[in-house]
Amino acid sequence: MATSESCAVETKTLPIQLPLDFSSIQSVPESHAWPESNEDQVENNGDGSLVLPIIDLNDPKAMELIGYACENWGAFQLKNHGISKSVIEELEVETKRLFDLPKEQKLKALRSRDNPTGYGTFWITPFFQQRMWQEGFTIIASAVQDAKKIWPNDYQRFCDAMKKFEDESRVLIEKLIHLSFKFLGISEEEEKNWVGPNNHAGAIQLNSYPICPKPENAMGIAPHTDTSIFTLLHQSQSSGLHIFKDGSGWFTVPLVPDTIVINTGDVLHMLSNARFKSALHKVSVNNVKHRYSMVYFYRPTMDQVVSPLVPSNNSDEEPRFRALTFKEFVGIKDKYLDKALSIVSVKED
Repeated sequence: MATSESCAVETKTLPIQLPLDFSSIQSVPESHAWPESNEDQVENNGDGSLVLPIIDLNDPKAMELIGYACENWGAFQLKNHGISKSVIEELEVETKRLFDLPKEQKLKALRSRDNPTGYGTFWITPFFQQRMWQEGFTIIASAVQDAKKIWPNDYQRFCDAMKKFEDESRVLIEKLIHLSFKFLGISEEEEKNWVGPNNHAGAIQLNSYPICPKPENAMGIAPHTDTSIFTLLHQSQSSGLHIFKDGSGWFTVPLVPDTIVINTGDVLHMLSNARFKSALHKVSVNNVKHRYSMVYFYRPTMDQVVSPLVPSNNSDEEPRFRALTFKEFVGIKDKYLDKALSIVSVKED
């Protein structure tokens, strides 16, 4: 993975907030109550014909199907994705082992404004008045330093599981970048600037969503888009991810065995000149199962310049976003969150 500088996920101007000690909570405290938070959520358009695409990566039409999903949803579920079952199983075991620890042990790896790795709440938490029913663990570059704080003598199996997940996720996402760039008409020479060890920064986010006594008044993670090219997500135990589709509302992403959820992020939205959606998504909780998710973010390095890429078949297309380094965009996103894309858009005369 990349260095911590190249994938900073904490803003230095917002306070660090601690997760609840969920092991001792019997009701939703006022600080975590989101009145009618899930009332606007729908699962389809009424007759069930509109659902998030499930794409087989081995399908001869995979490129077109992925392009369609990115244009219309900003997300899809992928089967035959190449991430091995054993890697997923180890990932689930080690994620659960981490979050099952007493809170005081997890707090030994508490992240800070200056060090975005380790244990804490999701990075968007300070932007919202109400708190989220979630605890997380962020891994950038290597899990070793923070894992040692938690398990001084038994950290290696956790680190090995995270490394395997990162390696296989990176390979998959670089395949998806190739297919999506080809769909957009972007040259293979340009593609080389966005893949490979020197042209990307990876991060893993582990999330825990404990059983909630009143899930209709709680929020796992509030609506947001990802600051990434592609984001890869594995849901464990139950579904909880929801994608917003323009003109239709919120859709539940079902838990489909042997699939991985892929969503496009802000960077791919800009590279595609807004042709691909940057998926707005949120997470709900439930009162039946403790849910976990494991996420891999594929992002540029901090010094890479992000601007719309010119398709070889449409050189007259006007750019809809100004050019800026990824570091500049992260700074804007850390300060303005959902307004970041409009701030960097090119204003029409």
